[in-house]
Amino acid sequence: MVAFLASFAPVSADEGVFVPNYMDPRERIAAPDIQMLPRIRFITTVDFPPFSFLDQTSRLAGFHVDLARAICSELEVLARCQIQALPWTELPGALKTGQAEAIISGMAMTPESAEEFRFTRAYLTLPARFAARKEDAGTEASAQTLAQKRVGVIDGTAHEAMLRDWFPDIKPVTFSSHEWMLDALKAGKIDAVFGDGLQLSFWLASQSAEACCGFLDGPYVSRTHLGEGLAIAVSPRNARLAVAFDHALAALNRNGRFAELYLRWFPNGLY
Repeated sequence: MVAFLASFAPVSADEGVFVPNYMDPRERIAAPDIQMLPRIRFITTVDFPPFSFLDQTSRLAGFHVDLARAICSELEVLARCQIQALPWTELPGALKTGQAEAIISGMAMTPESAEEFRFTRAYLTLPARFAARKEDAGTEASAQTLAQKRVGVIDGTAHEAMLRDWFPDIKPVTFSSHEWMLDALKAGKIDAVFGDGLQLSFWLASQSAEACCGFLDGPYVSRTHLGEGLAIAVSPRNARLAVAFDHALAALNRNGRFAELYLRWFPNGLY
C-alpha cells in the first residue's frame, strides 16, 4: 500500500499544497541533440479539463498545453513547437503516420501501448482519495477510522476494485452516478467516498459541495488499479525525443517551473 505517489518526497508549496516530483533531483539526464527536427508537434484533445480544453475564447488551454510549451522552452525549440487538438481516437494514428511527434493527453502506459509507443517517465499520477464530512476529515484522520463504515464508490470502476482490495474492513456502497454518491455524502447517508482525487478536489472547492467536506488520509496510488501515471508518448523511431522530454521534465522540476504550472491548474492539490 502506497500513501505517496512520487518516489521522492513531494515539495510543499507556500499555499500548503503538496507538489509531486517524480524526478530524482540528483539525476542529470543528458539532453540529446534534437535541433535537426524541423518541427515538434504535440497533439492532445479538447475534452480533458483541466488538462486540455477550449477556453472562453475557443483557444486551446490547460495543464498539458502549458507543460508542452514549457518543455519546448526548456529545450530551446519553442519556435518550432506546435500544439494541435484532435479527437481521442485519432491520436495514435496521427503519431504513427508522422502527422505529429508526441501525444500529451493522458494516454495510459500499458504493456499493449508500450509495444506501439515510446513513453517518457511519468510526470503526474492521478491518485485515489477518501473524502468525508469536515468533522471526520483532515490530515490527522486515518482511513482506519472507516473500518466497518459505509463508503461510497462508483460501481464497476478501478476505484471500487482498489477499495475492496486495499480496505477489506470498509463496507463499500456502490453508486452508478458520481452526483448521487456526493449527494449521499453531504446528506450523511454514507460516511465517506472513495474515488479519483482530481474529481474530488474540484468538487470539494465547488459551490455544490457547500463547504461540507474535505480529504481524509491518503493519497493512494496503485499501479495495478490506476496504472503507471501520465506520460508523453512518441513514436519508437523518435526515442531520442523521449529522452529530450525527460531531460526537460527533470529540469522543470528542479527550477520550480513544474510546481508553478501544477499550482496554476490544481490550486487545491491532488495529494
